[in-house]
Amino acid sequence: MRGALLRAFPILACVAASCGGGNASSSTAEADRLAAIDRAGNGEPARAPEAVVEIGLERLDVPEAGVLKGKRVGLIANGASVTSDATPSAAALRAHGVRVVRLFAPEHGLSGRLARGERVKGRADVVSLYEPGHRKPTRADLRGLDALVYDMQDAGVRFFTYISTMIYAQRAAAAAGVTFVVLDRPNPLGGDIVAGPVADLPDTILSVAPGPLVHGLTPGEMARLVQQRSSPRGRLVVVPMEGWRRDMTWQDTGRLWVAPSPSLRSAQAALLYPGIALLEGTNASDGRGTGMAFRKLGAPWARVGPLLRAADVPGVDAVPSSFTPRPTPTGPHPKFNGQRCRGVALEVTGDGVDTFKLGLRLLRALRSQPGFEWLLGGASIDTLVGTRRLRRALDRGASVAAIVASQRAGVAAWRRARTPFLLYD
Repeated sequence: MRGALLRAFPILACVAASCGGGNASSSTAEADRLAAIDRAGNGEPARAPEAVVEIGLERLDVPEAGVLKGKRVGLIANGASVTSDATPSAAALRAHGVRVVRLFAPEHGLSGRLARGERVKGRADVVSLYEPGHRKPTRADLRGLDALVYDMQDAGVRFFTYISTMIYAQRAAAAAGVTFVVLDRPNPLGGDIVAGPVADLPDTILSVAPGPLVHGLTPGEMARLVQQRSSPRGRLVVVPMEGWRRDMTWQDTGRLWVAPSPSLRSAQAALLYPGIALLEGTNASDGRGTGMAFRKLGAPWARVGPLLRAADVPGVDAVPSSFTPRPTPTGPHPKFNGQRCRGVALEVTGDGVDTFKLGLRLLRALRSQPGFEWLLGGASIDTLVGTRRLRRALDRGASVAAIVASQRAGVAAWRRARTPFLLYD
């Protein structure tokens, strides 16, 4: 078992500059400029002298982690579940006397490199949590465990499936009488910005988390809130971070970004993800297949001028970009495979940028262009954001200001509801 666990966690420090995949056809100047932003946004080195944030995995000597000492545990983790010195979470736990006896794999698998939506196959020593009909642990999966540990880097957006996997697993552990332990990690978007619609469609793995689309919580905080809303509540232990503040985005943590999924290859991509990922529900490219997913967007039919105007907001730089998506091992079916796309490349250069609102501006600009289509007649975007209201507002020509205003009450209610469960100032 020990050998199997170690093989399951190769060191996959998949940083934007070194991950494989894609052949962006940007100019040299554009590539150099984006690479410089990557270096600034990722933080160099992994724990620079100014680094101030220690994650839960690095604080296994604090009292909260004592519940794990000598216990048989299951572990939900992937290749990004590492310490600042690239020690995988299974090894770090084992070094502190924790008996990791079972692994649980979320979307993208234990490696974090499987393609979006690709089935994650279980095996004797690994339980898949991303197979049809098996999105949460069963009682049999949890049998013999004293605790189930969650150590995943989240993206801070409801449709990033790891947070749904956590909630499914937390509820299953509570029903089975197994302690659920969260080793907390930063929200890369920070904890101040809350934005987007509250879901009102039936839950899918894209929409289990409560609150607006951009919820502004860490995994540990979300688990605390979910516990209070669940029955049975179960036993929850959060091993908190040290040094994280709500006003911190990833670059403020001083930590190296390790890609938690194939397309979130940099801290910049993570910042832009809440808005640019909205294009997944359309026939426009979100940059997959270029090596710059969520940092480029466009289509063969796109007009660049309206996109540049839509992206003209404080704290964001946008430049025209021409790119040709190509298949990669982690993204074998990009939109417009082999076709030249016109669009824009984006960088977040300021603080406090609401990238969900930026995405709305860009989506509205695309929606008005000939050639635009909603995928599956709109069902794709509805499922992604958990409501039909957003698409219907765009279809009737509502302004971005009007759409944001319609979401204001839900955002305010969420800010009030989450307050008792916050762990960080």
